[in-house]
Amino acid sequence: MTVNLDEKIERLRHFIYEKGKDGVVIAFSGGVDSSTLTALCKEILGEKAVAVTAVSPTYPQEEIEEAVKVARDIGIRHIVVETNELSDENFVRNPEDRCYYCKKDLFICLKNVAKNLGFKAVFEGTNFSDLSGHRPGFRAVKEMEDVYSPWAENNFTKEEIRMIARRMGLSVSDKPPLACLASRIPFGEQITAERLIRVGKAEQIIKRLTGTRQLRVRDHNGLARIEVGKNERKLFFDAEIMDKIVIELKKLGFKYVTMDLEGYRTGSMLLTLEDT
Repeated sequence: MTVNLDEKIERLRHFIYEKGKDGVVIAFSGGVDSSTLTALCKEILGEKAVAVTAVSPTYPQEEIEEAVKVARDIGIRHIVVETNELSDENFVRNPEDRCYYCKKDLFICLKNVAKNLGFKAVFEGTNFSDLSGHRPGFRAVKEMEDVYSPWAENNFTKEEIRMIARRMGLSVSDKPPLACLASRIPFGEQITAERLIRVGKAEQIIKRLTGTRQLRVRDHNGLARIEVGKNERKLFFDAEIMDKIVIELKKLGFKYVTMDLEGYRTGSMLLTLEDT
């Protein structure tokens, strides 16, 4: 039997109420998944829902600023906490399941926030579409008590979430997917604060020069491999812009600056595992 979107939303609303009625903190990045979930929780649970953004060296500064703005627009109480994945040697080693260690630390932090608020549950924004990809972080969700993934557990796809966001008039409804800065570094290469800062600054520079929205600067041991949305590749086909990008990224310490002609795609760093 086919379930239409309105029926799925009703089931989701019931899920949110049942799991969150004793208070819930939402892992809030400011992306479309967490923002739409947060808006629904605010609507259903009122003051029993609090958005929490974890700030760390892996989180781009401009995303922090946008998360604050989106939370304000939603009208939900918003708490910003500091985490530091770089203190976890398992994360720093950058194994294939790096995201598991990051998510586990995050949920421990969020559960502590919930406890201090007198709340019980933690929600996070993994969606059903995500589960078909490389998602070791989701293992941490399944391991921890009172941590839930409302989208994934109710079979909501990314496109369905965007549809709900548009219905709710959220500014992030068409925002490109987010990923932490650690995802720019090939598995097996050590993650350092310096490398995270470098790729973060590189992406800020390129966005400023080109106006692109979907962007990753992959740091292959000093070689910058630029991935950009397929429909935005044409923004780079200007000699002056390319020269400026090269100059600015070399100032950051990159030896080579290249553009990946395939454009942005999820999971491209998994190809580096084939060489190990």
